[in-house]
Amino acid sequence: MNATLSIMVGGEQKAFDTARPLFEVLGKNITLVGDSGAGQTCKVANQIIVALNIEAVSEALVFASKAGADPARVRQALLGGFASSKILEVHGERMIEGSFNPGFKIALHQKDLNLALTGAKELGVALPNTENAQNLFDECADQGGENWDHSALIKSLEMRSSHSIRND
Repeated sequence: MNATLSIMVGGEQKAFDTARPLFEVLGKNITLVGDSGAGQTCKVANQIIVALNIEAVSEALVFASKAGADPARVRQALLGGFASSKILEVHGERMIEGSFNPGFKIALHQKDLNLALTGAKELGVALPNTENAQNLFDECADQGGENWDHSALIKSLEMRSSHSIRND
């Protein structure tokens, strides 16, 4: 086991301290984020950030490609600057290669974003970009992509733009 997970925990400090040795077997970034339920909230917040980053990378690559730039070279250039991210590195490559075998399925991301949107409604919080990402995931699912990797969100933008960044 690589112990690479980020672990977000909700609960009492004493219980967290007791369980910490178990968490350390699974991950390195182990954080008590608040009371019971806060770990789930943090996980949903993480999924909001991941979805919006996937959407941003998708938009950038579709825009650049349709404007005539080589998306692989654009990705490479961006990896050396402030826009660099794990999403651009890993999912950007998947988008360019068209390799959408699931690491994290669209259906699972839809579930998490639904939790975010439901929670936001209950809290009176606006999440317009999360709603948009969910709509793009929904479009992928409508194309039979529930089991595609969530980086396949780019397929919805390609469809809307009548342009693929790949030669397929």
